[in-house]
Amino acid sequence: MPRLTAIVPATNSPPTLVACLDAIHSANEPPEEVVVVTEAGGPAEARNAGARDSIGDVLVFVDSDVLPHTDAFVRIRRAFDEDPELAALFGSYDDSPAAPGTVSAFRNLLHHHVHQASAGPATTFWTGLGAVRQDAFVAVGGFDPDQGWLEDVDFGMRLSATGASIVLDPSIQGTHLKAWSLWEMVRTDFLRRGVPWVDLMLRHEETSAGLNLAWRHRASAAASLVAAGALLRGRPRVAACALLGLVALNTSFYGLLLRRRGPVEATLGVGLHAVHHVTGALSVPVGVVAHVRGRRAAR
Repeated sequence: MPRLTAIVPATNSPPTLVACLDAIHSANEPPEEVVVVTEAGGPAEARNAGARDSIGDVLVFVDSDVLPHTDAFVRIRRAFDEDPELAALFGSYDDSPAAPGTVSAFRNLLHHHVHQASAGPATTFWTGLGAVRQDAFVAVGGFDPDQGWLEDVDFGMRLSATGASIVLDPSIQGTHLKAWSLWEMVRTDFLRRGVPWVDLMLRHEETSAGLNLAWRHRASAAASLVAAGALLRGRPRVAACALLGLVALNTSFYGLLLRRRGPVEATLGVGLHAVHHVTGALSVPVGVVAHVRGRRAAR
């Protein structure tokens, strides 16, 4: 069985660190080594530093605000032991987010739903709860600190480009402790995820319809834009029809919200989902401009 090293970046003294470490140590078949990095630049540098002197055959990256389920490391060991060709895998948040509030529940459950619906081969990676063979990690040079908030996505794209096998296994889960505000959600969707993600896709010539890019997500973005435009033009009936289309496209997600949070938050979730999609759509032209400017600057 492979030896595991859990790597937890904690450069900003996160208040959730103790709970995270307790969950790791109390899990079934815990990692042989746990490395907590408190001194480094950003998350990418911290993860690279943690990997540099680790003893594990497999590096398991765990965010400091994630509590791995008790069977997470058992599942990770088994996956790498049973498939010698497997280079990396990652899991999912569970459907019981700990942070209070409508926005926090929506955001964390949306992440859970997307990962649960996208099981199988992947061309990306996720450091919330993700594992990679150490030799594969070293072969592609680890995480690129210049990627900011998307160093894990960039890493997955580079690893996948070598022909390595990456799998999303949604049975590997952790509880997310992060609390979200509406402003933070919008800012993250636009500046930290949307714009740099577009730039990454263009640089890697990525055309995958995987996480957040399947036809249903694109159709949902279109419906959300129509609804927003109709409201701005004072056409409530058109907006209502567009929102009904959004609901029809995402019945499984809204059903999850209904089961876990009740009818009020499920209804509010439709509006939050529309905001999420509009923000992501608006980031596309800005991301294209950023990509073009970056290429010109590099010449």
